[in-house]
This record gives sequence, structure tokens and C-alpha cells, in this order.
Amino acid sequence: MNKSQEPLPVPSSDRLAQIRRGIEKEGLRALPDGGLALTPHPAALGSALTHPHITTDYSESQIELITGAHLGVAQCLDELVEVHQHVYHSLRQAGDEMLWVSSMPCGLPTDETIPLARYGSSNAGRSKSVYRMGLGHRYGRRMQMISGIHYNWSMPGVDSDQYFALIRNFRRHAFVLLYLFGSSPALCSCFVDGREHSLQPLDAKGHTLHLPHATSLRMGRLGYQSDAQAAINVSYNGLGGYARSLHEALTQPYPAYEQLGIRNPGGDYNQLGTSLLQIENEFYGTIRPKRTVRSGERPLHALRERGVEYVEVRLMDLDPFEPVGIAQSTMRMLDVFLLHCLQSDSPPDTPAEIAELKHNQHLAAERGREPGLCLKRGGHEVLLSDWADEVLTACVPLAAALDAAHGCSDYSQALAQARARVAQPDTTPSAQVLRTMVEQHERSFMAFTLAQSELAREVLLDLPWSAGQQARAEAQALQSVAEQRAREQGDTLPFEEWRQRFMAPQTLG
Repeated sequence: MNKSQEPLPVPSSDRLAQIRRGIEKEGLRALPDGGLALTPHPAALGSALTHPHITTDYSESQIELITGAHLGVAQCLDELVEVHQHVYHSLRQAGDEMLWVSSMPCGLPTDETIPLARYGSSNAGRSKSVYRMGLGHRYGRRMQMISGIHYNWSMPGVDSDQYFALIRNFRRHAFVLLYLFGSSPALCSCFVDGREHSLQPLDAKGHTLHLPHATSLRMGRLGYQSDAQAAINVSYNGLGGYARSLHEALTQPYPAYEQLGIRNPGGDYNQLGTSLLQIENEFYGTIRPKRTVRSGERPLHALRERGVEYVEVRLMDLDPFEPVGIAQSTMRMLDVFLLHCLQSDSPPDTPAEIAELKHNQHLAAERGREPGLCLKRGGHEVLLSDWADEVLTACVPLAAALDAAHGCSDYSQALAQARARVAQPDTTPSAQVLRTMVEQHERSFMAFTLAQSELAREVLLDLPWSAGQQARAEAQALQSVAEQRAREQGDTLPFEEWRQRFMAPQTLG
């Protein structure tokens, strides 16, 4: 082993104790019969534009809950629980809606009936809705209704080059997380109406479709995929190359989107722009380099000006067995895994390797629990189980170091659980989901997810909720409404002029 391949020394306990993590969790509002709630974002939750912890994602029916960045896993999860409690108490006051606990959607209406998220009349608010209109035209609204959990992670003293090295290794080993934590092996047939697919019926009527060894259909070819985006050859070998490829995708016209046009003949907006990507967030990926943006600043400009601040892990499914979609042990395993990605040798990626990684992602998502499944590594085939075991074995000293930094044994326990899952595919969440559907819910995705959603609601509503917590939540909601109103009153430019300035290439840095 030459010097460049030696693992970096394990960071000090002080640095490990300063790792920060935060969560962004999406979830659909559903009705008691499993259909999508078509009501507006609940007024009691404040403004989706300006509330720091409660917003909407693609649809008015899709709530997104956001924590701050925390030094402790337990504290991060505690905040996520408290935000959920406020949402559930508000939903109970308003009627009988609940949050759908699966990544794959509940019963969906026709595509054009799925309501786009609305953010008020400010230019920034209008642009968010126009962007979503564009996503609907480009990919269909149904695809946007998939929900997941994003895990934001940072450690002090890590520079942009090191974060990109982490990202390259994460992409190489992402199959491990799909295998360990994928929780979407089945879906409602309404999701694929009119689409070609290779799914198999789980029930006699064909209402529930699945793949027998799937881990995460959300991360397979039926999930966040785009033929157009396949043309974006993004390299993760450094900030400069990454920024250039993203800049090109954000500024080069794309014929199909040019044909669609920015506005329709009636003057309504179809999309924000005609390039391959309207804005940075449209670029799909399992992990993203991120930087906190200033008011009115484009994310790519922020990255170019001030470098990578943290990474956003985007491949995690909602865990339907956890009331808030993720467990402490899962978060600890993510910490160990990301630290391993950071500390391991990370050679530059190549077009050949990037093609292998896409192949591996699809295989792990759609067939990850299949006995004897092989992935590609450097042009050769390797058993998924062997490669996963190799990665997790290398994590052992890092889990021990995190335990030492936090005065616990929780990280090593989380890793031991993960290693056991590699040896026993039946213990993975995806296997448990299918087994529970078959044994307890007459092979029905809808019946299983409804039962789990109702259970999550009961668990969270049964937790202590004080008058003080309610008052703080109400005050935050009111404050967000006031902030939205102030933005709307402060706008001076007509929307079209604002849009042209916002979309100008020079704003990208």
C-alpha cells in the first residue's frame, strides 16, 4: 500500500464531538382512506415560505420538516419529534388527516390534480411555485410525490477537496445504505399507471406491486430518474469541475424545454427557464455538496464563493416502522459511514466508474437482497455481501472512536446491527416491510402503510405536549406569516423582471 492509499489518522475526540447533523424529512398528508389530502397547507403551521422548521416540498400536500444542526444524535431526533408533535396536533384540530409514513406515495389523483405548493405573492414565493410547475411538465407530478429523509452532515476542519473526496466514496459505497436501510420494496399500482415497469403483483388484484428482493424502489429506475439529466456528466473530483458542469446544465438551452417555453399562450408560467436544469435543486443525486445561502443568493454562487460547508445525504427512505421516519441507530450508522467515506483513500472518479456506480445503484435498489447478487467494481464482479462486509469491517475503529468521543457504546452497537443485516437479508427493513404486508395486511401496500401511519400518529399524539410547547409553536407560526407578508410588501420589481435577474448566468458566480 503506497502512502496515498493509507487511511487518514482518526480525527481527535474533540473534532468527532463537533460533528453536526440535521434532518429534512418529507411526508404526504393523507386521508383516512389512504388518498392524498388535497387541502391547503394547514394555516396553523404558518408560512411554508418563511417558517424555519415546517415547509412544503413539491406539493401543497407534501409537508417538509426541518431540524437545526445538532452536536448530538439524540438532540437532533428530539427536535424532529417535537416538530412532528406540532404538526400532528394541528392536523387533529383541523380534521382527520395524517402523515403517510412510506416513501412511495399514498393513493394519488390524476397528475394534473396533484396540487403544486403555493408560497404567496412575493417574487421569491411565486418563483418556487413556477419551478414546481416546470418540474411537473418535465417529469410528471407523480414522480415528485416520492418522499424521503435528507441527512445533513459536517465536521470542523474539513475543506472542499476533502468533502468532495467523501462524496466520491459515498457514491462508490451507496449500495451499502440502500441494502441496510431501503424501505420501499413495494408501491401502490396507481404510481405507475400508464408507465412501463417490471414490477410484479404482490396481491391477487394487482393493487400492490413489488420486486421480491428490492430494497428501495424510490432509488431505482422508477424513482427520481430523468433521461434528460442522464446527459449531465457531473464529476465530483473537485469544486471547480463540479461547478462548471452544473453551471453548463443551468445555462445551456435544452431543446425539449425550449419547445415548452417559459410561458404558455395565455401568459401563465410553464417553468422558470429553458435550460436542462431550472435551478440547482433540480439536479438529482444521492448526495450533494452544500453551503448556506444568503438572502437572494444562488446556491452555486455560494459554493463557489465560500466552499462546501456540509453534505446532504439524499438516498434515505422513510422508515415506516419509526414514527418520525428514522431511528437513532440509523443516524449513528450514517455518522460512522460518512466518517469512513471521509477518512478512506478516494481516487478521482472516471466516466467508466460513474457508469458502474449507476449500474450498482439500480441493482442494489431493485435486487439488493437477491442471494449471490454481484456488483461491478473496477471492471470486475464482486458479491454485494462481500463488498458491504468489507466496507463495514473498515468502519469498526471509527465507530469505536465516535463512542469514545461521546462516552457511549451506541455507535459500535449500530455498526454491529448493520453487519448482522449483511449476513441476514431477512432482517433488513425492506424484507420486514414485505413480510408484514404479507402476514398482517393481506399483501396490501395501502393497508400496511395506513396501519403504520395511524400508529405513528397515536404514538406522537400520546407523547407529553405542554402548554408552553404549544405557545412557542403558535408564536413561531405567527412570526413566519408576518415575515411572508413583509416580503410581499417589500417587493418592488415586476415578477418577470425579477425572474430574468434571478435566472441570469452571472448570478451563478
